[in-house]
Amino acid sequence: MKSVVRPVLLAALAAGLAPAAHADLKPANVARQKAQIDAGLDKAYPHLDALYKDIHAHPELAFQETATAAKLAKEMRELGFEVTEHVGRTGIVAIYKNGPGPTVMVRTELDALPMEEKTGLPYASHATQMWQGKPSPVAHSCGHDIHMAAWVGAAQQLVAMKSQWHGTLMFIGQPAEEAIGGARAMIADGLFTRFPKPAIGFAQHVGPAPAGTISYRAGVNSSSADGFEITFKGRGAHGSRPQLSIDPVMEAARFTVDLQSVVSREKDPAAFGVAGVGAIQAGSAGNIIPDQAVVRGTIRSYDPQVRAKLKAGLVRTAKAVAEMAAAPEPVVNFDEGASAVVNDAAITARTAPVFKAAFGPKAIEAPGPGSASEDYSEYIIAGVPSLFWGLGGVDPKVFADYRARGEEPPGNHTPQFAPAPQPAIRTGVEAMTLAVLNVLGK
Repeated sequence: MKSVVRPVLLAALAAGLAPAAHADLKPANVARQKAQIDAGLDKAYPHLDALYKDIHAHPELAFQETATAAKLAKEMRELGFEVTEHVGRTGIVAIYKNGPGPTVMVRTELDALPMEEKTGLPYASHATQMWQGKPSPVAHSCGHDIHMAAWVGAAQQLVAMKSQWHGTLMFIGQPAEEAIGGARAMIADGLFTRFPKPAIGFAQHVGPAPAGTISYRAGVNSSSADGFEITFKGRGAHGSRPQLSIDPVMEAARFTVDLQSVVSREKDPAAFGVAGVGAIQAGSAGNIIPDQAVVRGTIRSYDPQVRAKLKAGLVRTAKAVAEMAAAPEPVVNFDEGASAVVNDAAITARTAPVFKAAFGPKAIEAPGPGSASEDYSEYIIAGVPSLFWGLGGVDPKVFADYRARGEEPPGNHTPQFAPAPQPAIRTGVEAMTLAVLNVLGK
């Protein structure tokens, strides 16, 4: 990612966003701003809570977020933002100009996941939408609903505090983060040509850490992600006459195991890398050997060279498995996913003292990147130096109870993932508002 980090850092310096301390960056001033945000939240939170629960109960899948986008567009127009809808199909861009100064981008995601919620909450989702040609339950099991509520809340507080900053706010609601396509769609639809090019960008993501905590780090913050689909071809036969077949199920099974030799024997053990199968689809009955098997999975890494090595090893292994079975060559397709999110060092160094002053020991510098992936990286690659941080979402007492039992609380993408709304949303509003004030403050 060196080719990304250097121009991003240079862009930050050119925009005057280097980490040099500025006059107002004192703990007392941060505490004063945080107290003002909290006072505003005391009045605004009931509305944010209702908005969150409405979005949570009515989730929408990638590029189907029409009602969600309309709700956020309405919220932003009522705050005085100039809103453009249908950017990148279902995305929105909200602009608020407050005198001369840089443009700061704040991003939230709009989409949910094709899975059933099992939290038992009174506002749990019972929604369904079409997914891959058939109806599927839909749930905000990644936490994008928390992000949306905090996004609106930060906009509210920044407008209320507009006498303390100058510049342009660019709040974007991005579709299809889960499908790893929304950021590219918005950029392709003129995000940085039809609208001001941001000098800096911010985003956050809730996870299974204690609510009230903030986690950040400079440099690589998340993994890259690539999906793959392999169609192994064979020759069908009756289950009682396997000698007449070329069994693609055997190919798929052998590949699933042999792929791990690429991970364990071809890459440096110290370098993070995952290559695994998540789905195998083949056949219709136990006594029929089918003529093809489809294997789908994911590749994750922090480093582009590891990413390339895993992809090359996967292709070679798939072809070798087919040749060993005397089968036709398999069809291998990659779904080019997100690159690693690389946080700008200068912006991180400038924002970290604000988080420390506001949240004390609950602002934690992460020792290493996370293994999940995010297409926020597309904005960084496009030249927007950024900071992407983690937001705790689990009630601290609940978190402590899990740890006391030697367990972990349910995480993102699980049916039971249920962030505690009030502390998560309030902390998200505080963190985002303070981060923006820190770079746009007078």
